[in-house]
Amino acid sequence: MKWIVGLGNPGTKYQNTRHNVGFMAIDMLAKRWGISVTQSKCKALIGEGNVGGVKVVLIKPMTFMNLSGESVRAYMDYYKVPLEDLIVIYDDLDTELGRIRLRYQGSAGGHNGIKSIIQHIGTQTFNRIRMGITRPQPGSDIADYVLDNFAKSEQEKLAAMIEQTCDAAEFALNATFEQTMAKFNG
Repeated sequence: MKWIVGLGNPGTKYQNTRHNVGFMAIDMLAKRWGISVTQSKCKALIGEGNVGGVKVVLIKPMTFMNLSGESVRAYMDYYKVPLEDLIVIYDDLDTELGRIRLRYQGSAGGHNGIKSIIQHIGTQTFNRIRMGITRPQPGSDIADYVLDNFAKSEQEKLAAMIEQTCDAAEFALNATFEQTMAKFNG
């Protein structure tokens, strides 16, 4: 069983923002795998399905980014799911737009959604797919930047990155996360 959490903010206002690439990836996986992510449970929208014999749960926390850990903890406690089966997908300022980086541990690196998850689950060790959104120009306000929509000129790289993220998540269903990192961190 794998439970995949995409980070973002609920509501149409944030739908196409840089901070919502985690939600975008979950939406693409749901479409690819024919899973409806509409059940409201554990402060999240959840969808369950079976992909090639593997039970998969897709989760979009509805707590807003900075409280994402509440939803992750609620799901973990209610369903008694192992942490090693978790994959968190989120935006990363320190990775260039269009690139993904996979890790299985590390600090929050200033990301409030990840900070909240670490706080609520009590460890920095969990599988992550970081989607690059590139750091803004010096002097720019980070909060404004991450809550801004992608530019038209960025759409092609964004679409390719979402596709690659979904490929990595799909590969991880039947491989160790170390094997997945080796394949997709190239």
